[in-house]
Amino acid sequence: MTTIPTSTVAVDALRSAYTTRDATALLALYADDATVEIIDAVNPPSRSRRLTGRAELRSHFEDVFARDMTHELDIVAATPEALGYSLRCTYADGTKVVCGGTSVVRDGLIVREVAVQAWDT
Repeated sequence: MTTIPTSTVAVDALRSAYTTRDATALLALYADDATVEIIDAVNPPSRSRRLTGRAELRSHFEDVFARDMTHELDIVAATPEALGYSLRCTYADGTKVVCGGTSVVRDGLIVREVAVQAWDT
C-alpha cells in the first residue's frame, strides 16, 4: 500500500512565527531530527553551517529573533513534500537581509532545509 502525504507545513504558522519573532512557534514546524544548512558570506558552500536537531535549531532561532530586526515572509510555495520561501529582514539601522530557503517536508514538518542569505554591505 502506498501512502500519499497530505499535509503541508502550516504556512500561516510559519508567517506568524517570523513576524512575531517566536522561536518556539518556528521550532514547532521542524521535525525532531531536522537539519538546516546555512550558506552565506561567512559560511560558503564548501564550509556551510549545519544545524542538526531541536537544540541547535532552538539556539539559532533564539539568536536570530533576539536581534533588533523585522522579518517578513515574502514568497512561499508549499506542497506535502517540499517548501520554498523567501524571507526579507530589516535591522533597526536599515541594513537589509534576504534569505531564500528550500525544504524537504515529511508529515507536515520540515526535515531538511537549505538556506542562502545575503546582506547589504
